[in-house]
Amino acid sequence: MKNERLQLPPVIYAVPGMEMNIYFDNVFLSVNPSNYIFQVTCPIGRNDEKRWRVIPTEEAAGIHELKLEVSDDTGIIAEAATRIVIPPADAGKGRKIRILMIGDSLTDHSCYPARLHSLCLDAGIGLDMLGTNHPSGFPGICHEGWGGWTWNTFLFKDNPTVCSNPQPYHRASEFVVAGNGSFDFAAYLIRHGNGIPPDIVTIQLGVNDISGACDENIESTVEKILENSDLMLAGLRLGAPDAVIAIALATPGAKSQDAFGANYACGLTRRQYQKNQHYLNRRMIETFSKRESEKLFLIPSNSNLDCENNFPARPEAVNADNSSEVLRQSNGLHPAPAGYHQLGDTYFALLKALFGWYRIW
Repeated sequence: MKNERLQLPPVIYAVPGMEMNIYFDNVFLSVNPSNYIFQVTCPIGRNDEKRWRVIPTEEAAGIHELKLEVSDDTGIIAEAATRIVIPPADAGKGRKIRILMIGDSLTDHSCYPARLHSLCLDAGIGLDMLGTNHPSGFPGICHEGWGGWTWNTFLFKDNPTVCSNPQPYHRASEFVVAGNGSFDFAAYLIRHGNGIPPDIVTIQLGVNDISGACDENIESTVEKILENSDLMLAGLRLGAPDAVIAIALATPGAKSQDAFGANYACGLTRRQYQKNQHYLNRRMIETFSKRESEKLFLIPSNSNLDCENNFPARPEAVNADNSSEVLRQSNGLHPAPAGYHQLGDTYFALLKALFGWYRIW
């Protein structure tokens, strides 16, 4: 039973000893998920009210089928299936992986790249990180994450933004050749990577592309995203023909409208972002899934993020006439450190699977 409101990533990666989740509100578009029953059929993990979760044992290594059914008072209204891919606990140990992480402010904040680096270090996996963004406070971490950037920015921005208070994200794209405006990954690697291609390129983009969209233009907005993604993939392939390219699904926002009100006043609402994000992910799944033979993979970065508990929150007065304080979410699109750690866990599970065990090419 197909229902476009239910968008389950086609593959979810997990690691023995580390929690992995599917948060139902993240994969099913609804005004109020409490009005629905979510039933999971899977030989591992447990079906909770708001999520399916698993901490795999070493014996669970392998591929497991999972089915999710959504019901209301009339019965089942949607169902979807995915595969849970669990590599052995020691998968990838002793390997060295050269990685370039491309993204927007989610990457620029550097929390999930740092989490990935730490997990790889603990697992005996060497992570050689490329990038011109070397964030202070995160020694050894580098990437190409820049706040506010989109697919279009990376492809075409050939000059820095002129402003009175320039910030690092006002720079030109390091992938664009100054003067002719062409995306040249080989030239980037010569300048910033000793000419050596990465083993994997990850791309965590889309949030800024869709944040300003509405119901009337979301389809054309996403068409432009997919057009730009084709251009970037072609450019990356020219410079790194043997690299794995992993495209991340757009992350969900905070659970509460309070978070969006704190950031955007009466501009972007949680509901509009949720609809935009869900439509983009549906189109990305349609476009990029089942292309593993091209070394092209999807990162299920939409499902393993606790939007209720792992986004920033701050105490505020109930109202101007009542000084009693309540805790309200305060950031609509950027997780708290615990949320970024969940994102890093998702990336780590992907790397363990692809470079330690699960190869189909």
